[in-house]
Amino acid sequence: MARAGLSAQRVTLAAADLADSAGLDHVTISAVARGFGVKDASLYSHVRSLQDLRHRIALLAGGELVERIGAAVAGRSGRDALIAFADAYRAYALAHPGRYAASQLPLPPELVDPAAFRRTYELTYGMLRGYGLSEPDLTDAVRLLRSTFHGFVSLQATGGFGHPRDVEQSWRRSVEALHVLLAHWPAATGGGTPREDTPAP
Repeated sequence: MARAGLSAQRVTLAAADLADSAGLDHVTISAVARGFGVKDASLYSHVRSLQDLRHRIALLAGGELVERIGAAVAGRSGRDALIAFADAYRAYALAHPGRYAASQLPLPPELVDPAAFRRTYELTYGMLRGYGLSEPDLTDAVRLLRSTFHGFVSLQATGGFGHPRDVEQSWRRSVEALHVLLAHWPAATGGGTPREDTPAP
């Protein structure tokens, strides 16, 4: 592939595709450069370092995931919104394992896009407010959902479920159990209200 036309966006997309096909750990400046048929130095005109490239993949993935979830939950509420949210999250993580792994990387505060963060916040907390939750229960519920979704898809992606029970059925039952829990959330005993400009729980 010719050097002409390289850009930060093209380099990031190529690195994200490589992460999905080979794993995030196999994304290097040299590997991405080989895909374009150029020397490593050519990429440094568009990305500062391997860490910078991985941060760009994380931002790309985070944006894509939020867009998928937003489209899935649009016009839904309560149980239907939860199922749509969960299914969109899982589908993206399984279809794009490298991108998803990058999305779990901690980002320096200066790289966090306030608009993208607010979109994530509004989608997640908005869906949970449909269950009548307020702080500090909202933050606790977000952490529960994130832990459950991430744990399930990570185990599934690595073949961690060895029992013959159908994984899809287990997923459906897990999401249904979350719905029942959210609908009967126990009363909080303390806590506070997080600021909206803080990182997601």
